[in-house]
Amino acid sequence: MSEFRKGKVALVTGAASGIGYALSKELAGRGLRVWMTDIDREKVIAAAERLGPLVAASYLDVRDATAFRACIEMVERDVGELDFLFNNAGVLVSGETHEFEQSDFDRIIDVNIRGVVNGTLAAYPSMVQRRRGHIVNTASLAGLAPAPLLAAYGMSKHAVVGLTRSLRFEAERYGVGVSAICPAGVDTPLLDEEVRGSDGSGRSIWRPDVRQYLTMLAGRPCSPEQVAREAIRGVENNLPVIVVPARARLTMMVYRFAPGLVEAIGRQVMSQQLRSRETAS
Repeated sequence: MSEFRKGKVALVTGAASGIGYALSKELAGRGLRVWMTDIDREKVIAAAERLGPLVAASYLDVRDATAFRACIEMVERDVGELDFLFNNAGVLVSGETHEFEQSDFDRIIDVNIRGVVNGTLAAYPSMVQRRRGHIVNTASLAGLAPAPLLAAYGMSKHAVVGLTRSLRFEAERYGVGVSAICPAGVDTPLLDEEVRGSDGSGRSIWRPDVRQYLTMLAGRPCSPEQVAREAIRGVENNLPVIVVPARARLTMMVYRFAPGLVEAIGRQVMSQQLRSRETAS
């Protein structure tokens, strides 16, 4: 069991807003020393200042393996040995896959998969040496079940769940925990961002109304604060996969025993979004 107690050290990526900020706030409230990182330097530093003296922040692009290692080395030098790594940074791309470009998939792979790999390789070896620590990877319900119109995102989150489940067997021999958070829709800025080409061209492609779409698939998006609370409870109990909220766990149970029902709902919701697109065009 991993204990979140006063004086322990946690690093959270993608911490300027959403789930990352909620996790940082919850951890600091428990007396942990928290290092928040994000690609938005000004926003993450301002967020850390709001959370008080136990929290510090710095810029980090999780796609840069060398920078990730340097960040963890800095935290362990200036704050203390890392007890918890929350690989939380992520991006969302939605729409019909045949309209995506290579750059859309590259962006998803680089942030959502390579970012988790970079963090794991930077933190895990020293945790093994110390025979303690816990790595927590933010995945998604889309990493456990089909997610039409979110194919690239779902692919990346399946990869995160696969890494988590497999590494967990190795890590437990050394006293290290590995868990994945798999929330359904979460009310974060990701739900409202426009899809843009990652090459800076300003290219726009059609995307579904993601907020409405996820609500129809899995219920109204829950708050980041709820995800953080339930995630931390799951990590304390050393759960391999933490599905949030309770209705998402029900969805997974139905998918396990009646996958055709969940797939039928997915087809229906996808068709509605595509009809809305045709009507608008």
